[in-house]
Amino acid sequence: MRAPFCVMKMRTISWNPKSPSLQVIDQRLLPAEFKIIELHQPEEVAAAIHNMTVRGAPAIGVTAAFGLALAGMLSPAKTVKHLWVDLEAAATLLRSARPTAINLSWGLDRVLQTAHEAADNGLSAIRQRLVDEAQRMADDDIAINRSMGKHGAALIANGDTLIHHCNTGALATVDYGTALGVIRTAHEQGKEIHVLVDETRPRLQGARLTAWELDQYNIDHDIITDNAAGYFLSQGNINSVFVGADRIAANGDIANKIGTYMLALAANDNRVPFYCVAPTSTIDLSLQSGKQIPIEERDPSEVLNLQCNGKPIAPSNSTARNPAFDITSHTLVTAIITEAGISRPPYLQSLAKAVEKA
Repeated sequence: MRAPFCVMKMRTISWNPKSPSLQVIDQRLLPAEFKIIELHQPEEVAAAIHNMTVRGAPAIGVTAAFGLALAGMLSPAKTVKHLWVDLEAAATLLRSARPTAINLSWGLDRVLQTAHEAADNGLSAIRQRLVDEAQRMADDDIAINRSMGKHGAALIANGDTLIHHCNTGALATVDYGTALGVIRTAHEQGKEIHVLVDETRPRLQGARLTAWELDQYNIDHDIITDNAAGYFLSQGNINSVFVGADRIAANGDIANKIGTYMLALAANDNRVPFYCVAPTSTIDLSLQSGKQIPIEERDPSEVLNLQCNGKPIAPSNSTARNPAFDITSHTLVTAIITEAGISRPPYLQSLAKAVEKA
């Protein structure tokens, strides 16, 4: 299905109860083509997460939750015991799709827990509870993003120039966005801002997706190569850097899209505030530091198959390494913005309080 699109007017992820199915935007095709695809099986949901049809930690969490709801609806089980077997199998499949984003497991655990609470009411009640909780998560995501936007926009002044890495907008969530949601809120408040958009190689989420969203919002921006960010930071014209996160350890170390660490180093060297924006569901208090966060390494072809003038940039016998994320030390992070407010060092205390408040 193809349609004209404005990200302000629809959700990135939506449930179709008639099929049942999950409708998602195929983000691999943007900005050249806007296409909504329908996912009818949990296996299709897991594949969509793995191949980055759906991407962004909050979006992944909600998509996985709906994937489990699909599993419940499609299960032929005649007893609660057999339904749990099918649900656990689907949850295992979905968990394996991408290891770094904690929101994936968080979403699955949340819908499983609420389904357990309905176990005494029979199969129909469990299946409906799965759908209802996934839908509640989708609704909550939008409210949480808008709350983060209000908290974070207070850190942006009229006339600021910002650097943004990867894509953290409506496309990375159910709607509105995390770090880009902060920028969007500041713009909606009437602040004149300019955004330098990192390309975010190798999949170019910045150049393809963030620039596309900023164009939708009529926010002034320029695309820059990832390795140009240090130059612009050194010129004294950047007011702050905004990024998202796929997982945040208890001490404030953040796992985010590859290139975040280098950006944080350059910001720190030039005394530019470096802000991370993520919901409390992205905070993993069970991990004391970022060293414990698993880092996904993706297919080398994402690097080797990049083209210039219609031809591969790399020699045919070259190999590549392709980590999808890196770890940025809490010592480089000025503040972490969640729906509970703005957390500052020491993060062991402030993040725990944010989670408790949320």
